[in-house]
Amino acid sequence: MQLGAAAATTLFDEVGPAGTVLYRLLFAAVLLLAIWRPRPAEADRGSLLLAVAFGVSLAAMNLCFYEALDRIPLGIAVTCEFVGPLAVALLASRRALDLLWVALAAVGILLLAGPSGSADSVGVAFALGAGVFWGAYILLSARVGRAFSGGRGLALAMAVAAALMLAPGIAVGGEELLDARVAAVGAAVALLSSAIPYSLELEALRRLAVGTFGVLMSLEPAVAALVGLIALSQGLSGAETVGIALVVAASAGVLRRPGAAAPTEA
Repeated sequence: MQLGAAAATTLFDEVGPAGTVLYRLLFAAVLLLAIWRPRPAEADRGSLLLAVAFGVSLAAMNLCFYEALDRIPLGIAVTCEFVGPLAVALLASRRALDLLWVALAAVGILLLAGPSGSADSVGVAFALGAGVFWGAYILLSARVGRAFSGGRGLALAMAVAAALMLAPGIAVGGEELLDARVAAVGAAVALLSSAIPYSLELEALRRLAVGTFGVLMSLEPAVAALVGLIALSQGLSGAETVGIALVVAASAGVLRRPGAAAPTEA
């Protein structure tokens, strides 16, 4: 997934973050619709409204995240975004120990966004916004999964998200969206960021306890920082490195519980 995010940044000069999001959602929607073939006419009004809300959260989450990537390093963006699933898990918790994890995560975010960090404040705000929509995505995904069989709800939501991004994506990307090379990279972003990770996550969840899966997923900010360093030459200051480490530790502490929300991402 982080390799997909790194590839996405190479498209920003041509089609901007909005055009890149359009590519990712559109290619993913076509793939999911072809696989699941949902029939909206067979769903009730409540289920369709859920799918629409799910699609709105998908579009907003991806747009905020890519706008953040256009301004701040990948590792910092993913770390700030991770407050979404962390908050969802904490809201379901009744353990006093989780207050320690909240404090660790808060210190980590302050190190990234405060005066000691070098991150762009607008970029951090976009990343935190992506985290809010990621939290909404997690909560809605459970309800959509109950309302639709298989991946039909996700397919409908992805189509809604792609439709919402048509106007801003075309406005920013313009004719560059029709360039074959740029479109090929956009397809690769959709494959790396959606198709391959989702498949691996499904297989992992068949074999691992949710708590174990959550701890492994909590390493995502650290992996993002490593990919940013190797693929994009994005170095981090000492304070930023410590901030990421604190958020990873807090996430692992919260998500190791069997009942914690597993932080899958669209």
